Amino acid sequence: MISREQNPDYLNSFLDYSITILNKSPNSIKEYNYDLATFLKFIKIHFGLTNETDFDKITIKDISLDTIKKITLDDIHAFVSYLATEVRSKTATRARKISSIRIFFKYLSAKANLIEINPAQNLESPKLEKRMPKYLTLDDSKKLLSVASNEDNRNYQRDFAIITLFLNCGMRLSELVNINIKDIKFEECKMTVIGKGNKERTIYLNKACMKAIAEYLEVRPKEGINYKYKDALFLSERRERISNRTVQYIIKKELAKAGLDITKYSVHKLRHTAATLMYQYGNVDIRALQELLGHASIATTQIYTHVENEQVRKAVESNPLANM
Repeated sequence: MISREQNPDYLNSFLDYSITILNKSPNSIKEYNYDLATFLKFIKIHFGLTNETDFDKITIKDISLDTIKKITLDDIHAFVSYLATEVRSKTATRARKISSIRIFFKYLSAKANLIEINPAQNLESPKLEKRMPKYLTLDDSKKLLSVASNEDNRNYQRDFAIITLFLNCGMRLSELVNINIKDIKFEECKMTVIGKGNKERTIYLNKACMKAIAEYLEVRPKEGINYKYKDALFLSERRERISNRTVQYIIKKELAKAGLDITKYSVHKLRHTAATLMYQYGNVDIRALQELLGHASIATTQIYTHVENEQVRKAVESNPLANM
């Protein structure tokens, strides 16, 4: 990850603007920094400003505003082409970087008045492929929970609670690792999380979640916790707030133990699973599902209405004309 000390001043000013005015989350700021640093490294190569052949070693702090002013839409298209052909980035990854570039140049031209012409004004995003979400079946979900509760794992209460929350609440990875104990209202069976766009939302906890959290809290370390992380719900072996990478490792390990394909399923697929199971078996209204998942647009949520739905199948089969 590029540190801010390695950035030119105008990039750091953009990041500050994104934090203070756009109210972007820390994760969004990291993505902006990474995307724009990658773009500026490419610009250095594209404009012949470096002889460095190792992309990771290219520095960007010395890229002046005069160089930025020379960038055209064709140069940005060349970068997107590089991502597609050389890096083989997925369409969604390219779309994210294009979004970062678009908002960056809008800031430089319209907000900071550092450049006169916005080269990204007519920059278009690639058409995203619409794919059905991958998710665990109900039986696979039960199998995963079963192996996660195996007492052979000394952290089984923690790992079981993590998987239980993913499968029952459909929360994002960043939301789960940042849960603080004070965020949980035990008497009301609910908690607050900070989602995308730094938006706070309420997640209601069912009996399975409350039971899993309570059992984990009974064994959660009480001594030797860094003061900075004393309120973090989930702790690592080092008694710090658990990291994204550790949670990803836990999920991958438990999926493998359950005999499930770790190349097909991941942490994010557990979020898909929760949404799909609630829609299929819970008769959940699409608007309620949107609120639960923290989607800004209902169009994002509607993908779950296209998955195989046993209720819809039964409705068709019950049509009086079915046997004509």
